[in-house]
Amino acid sequence: MTAVTAVTDVTAQTGVAEKTAATDEATVIPMATATTPFDIAERRIWSGKAEAYADTYARLCAHPAAALLDAAEVGPGSRVLDVGCGSGTVSAEAVARGASAYAVDAEPGMVAATRRTVPGVGAHIARLPELPYADDTFDAVVGNFVLNHVGRPRAALTELRRITRPGGRVAVTVWQSPGAPGQTLIARAARAAGLSRPDWLPALAPEDDFPRTREGLAALLDAAGLLGAECSEAAWEHRCDPDIWWAGAERGIGAIGQVLNSRGAKGLATARRAYDELCAEFGSADGLLELPHLALLACGRAWRGGKPEIHCWRIV
Repeated sequence: MTAVTAVTDVTAQTGVAEKTAATDEATVIPMATATTPFDIAERRIWSGKAEAYADTYARLCAHPAAALLDAAEVGPGSRVLDVGCGSGTVSAEAVARGASAYAVDAEPGMVAATRRTVPGVGAHIARLPELPYADDTFDAVVGNFVLNHVGRPRAALTELRRITRPGGRVAVTVWQSPGAPGQTLIARAARAAGLSRPDWLPALAPEDDFPRTREGLAALLDAAGLLGAECSEAAWEHRCDPDIWWAGAERGIGAIGQVLNSRGAKGLATARRAYDELCAEFGSADGLLELPHLALLACGRAWRGGKPEIHCWRIV
C-alpha cells in the first residue's frame, strides 16, 4: 500500500469522513482487517491494478452505471455513496445528475483514479463489511459489481443498509452465473491450455456464497434486511478489440488473470493461441469482438422493522 494519511475529522452533519491533509495520496480510513481468506486474496489480486483495469475492463463494467443509479433513485441533491468505486464511472454519473457523491474502494489506486475522474469527490480507502460512516448517512448507496469481490456478501449488504437512511435505496450489480458466452471466452482459452485455479486462490466459502440468479440475489438482499427487493437482468454485447480484452487478464486482473498467469510465459502463450482461435466465434466485420454479457441488478429500501417483501422479474 502506498503512503497514506489517517483521517482525523468526521463532519458532524453527515458522519462522512473528510480528507484533512494537503496530500495527493489516497486517504485511508481506519477499519477492520480483511476477514476471510477470500478477502485477503482479493487484496492481493487487485493491488496495483488500477491502471490495468482502467485500460481494459473499466468500460465493460461501466455499462450498468446509469441503470444502477436509476434503481437507487439518485437525482439532484441526493447524497450517494459509490462503494467499490473503481475508476469513478458511477461517481461521475451521479455528479452529472446533480447528486453529492462520495466514494470508497479497498484499493488505493482505484481511489486515486476516482479522484482524477471526479475532482472534488470525497473518495477514501475503505473495505466492506465495515465502512466508516454513521447510521443513516446516505440517501442512496450503490455497489457496481462490488459484491463479486467481498468474502461475506450478506454482511456487506447489511452494512450498506445500515448507512442508508430509512426509505433510502441500496442498489447493486453482480455478474450472472452461468454467464453469457462472452464472459467465458478467456476461461475457455485457459482450460484449452491446461491452466487451472492456483492453490493459493480460494473460492468464496460455501456458507457465504449465493446463487448468481435473479432469485438468488433478491433473496440475499432480503436476508440483509432490505425492503421490497427487486432484481432484473441486464444483457448487452460488449464490443472490444481482441488485444485489449486479452490484456486485462494477461495483466493479472481478477481471478481469471491469476489462472492465466499460473504457469508463466509458456502457459500464457499456449492460452493465447487458443484464445485467438476462439475469437472467431465473436468476430465482427470491423475486427472488434462482440461479447455477450449478462449481469444482475438488484435494489431494495433501507428500513427499521417489518418483514421485506420480495419481487423479482426479468426485463426483456
